[in-house]
Amino acid sequence: MADYEAVIGLEIHARLKTASKLFCSCPVSFGAEPNEQVCEVCSGMPGALPRLNEKAVELAVRAGLALNCTVNSRSLFSRKNYFYPDLPDGYQTSQFAPPVCEKGYLDISVKGRNRRVGITRIHMENDAGKCLHVGDATLVDLNRAGTPLIEIVSEPDMRSAEEAAVFMRRIHALLVAIDVTDGNMEEGSLRCDANVSLRPAGASGLGTRTETKNLNSFRNIQRAVDYEIARQRACLEDGEAIVQETRLFDADAQETRAMRSKEDAHDYRYFPNPDLPPILVDPARVEEWRRDMPELPGPRAARFAADYGLPEEDAALLATDKDTADYFEAAASLSGNPRRIAALMRGELLRECASAGLKAGGAPMTPALLAELARMVDGGAISARTAHEIFPELFAAGVSPEEFAAERNLGQLSDSGEIEAAVDGVLAGYPAEVAGYKGGKTKLLSFFVGKVMAGTGGKANPAVVNELLRSKLDG
Repeated sequence: MADYEAVIGLEIHARLKTASKLFCSCPVSFGAEPNEQVCEVCSGMPGALPRLNEKAVELAVRAGLALNCTVNSRSLFSRKNYFYPDLPDGYQTSQFAPPVCEKGYLDISVKGRNRRVGITRIHMENDAGKCLHVGDATLVDLNRAGTPLIEIVSEPDMRSAEEAAVFMRRIHALLVAIDVTDGNMEEGSLRCDANVSLRPAGASGLGTRTETKNLNSFRNIQRAVDYEIARQRACLEDGEAIVQETRLFDADAQETRAMRSKEDAHDYRYFPNPDLPPILVDPARVEEWRRDMPELPGPRAARFAADYGLPEEDAALLATDKDTADYFEAAASLSGNPRRIAALMRGELLRECASAGLKAGGAPMTPALLAELARMVDGGAISARTAHEIFPELFAAGVSPEEFAAERNLGQLSDSGEIEAAVDGVLAGYPAEVAGYKGGKTKLLSFFVGKVMAGTGGKANPAVVNELLRSKLDG
């Protein structure tokens, strides 16, 4: 895309982790039978008055603090007027001006390129219900109506689909780390709308944008934005005008489709909600919440790299969510070798957790057991290859690696006499290769190591094998 530049902004909706809805005491647990969690307020009955959930305000402010926002001491709820069958009031109670938080930012890095993405605003609002299409009928479930949301609106600072996906991942990790949302994208706890436009490379103005709604996975965000960039480029190259519209992403067909014309703020006819007074946030409370903030994923990744000597990529992976980061630190402290723990987690543990649908903290293999396995590899009791091979069984069973290895006779062969006999046998069996090595083909060393390891069933200590081979070949 040398001739066009993509301009991308996201509007991220996060369901706040409260026990009840935004303006009533109905529970917000997922999976209840349709219309079981509904009262006069969230079903929009005439005369029913809302009462604000204080916990929702605290969580919204915490999100703003984590995203470097200004927290407004006074904000307002407005009525955002539009009609859908699952919007029982006939309007959404949302914030327009001023919102609870605004003017923040989040730094991201993609392939070594750093970018600061501005946060325009964070505002609170209540969610709509859900339409269920059954045959020719449409049924309405209002359990979700009134659940508290924050909407995080970014500046149009991203330039690729990959940057948009990374930004969404960072937002997800951050909000989960500070316990603002459970982050379950499959249940709709976090979703986003992607605004995409193109402009000539080097231009400063903005092109006509489209908004792709309700993207609920990192993969779909990247695919939808990629598709929309390619579609808009094809339109511009064919001389067609881009239409400002709302679109939906069809994950099966891997394409976006037009839904309706795109609304702007003036189309919603915002006006102050007369049933809700202004929200007044005490600056002293804000400072209290700021002091109580846990370590965020970005600073924690930087600490992992500095304190444990981890590569930046590994540090970022292990600090992505609090559960994984806590597991790593517990195992690292018990093993004495953080880099070995990082390698086992990156290559083995997280893969098994993903396959089993578990978080690291809920894995049968506890940090203590992973540390035990790491110490066995470091001490030469078993090889790294053996640890890799037995890891799925260790993970599933949650048993002591030492006891498992002893029962299976998996101990690594470290006796130098036995290994030397195996080395001598290999060197005697490959005289041409020995001559080649001594003639300068030193890369043949890995050939000899492989043959010795194969001859000992993979049990020989690789360090001892290498040392004996070098001694005999170079002597």
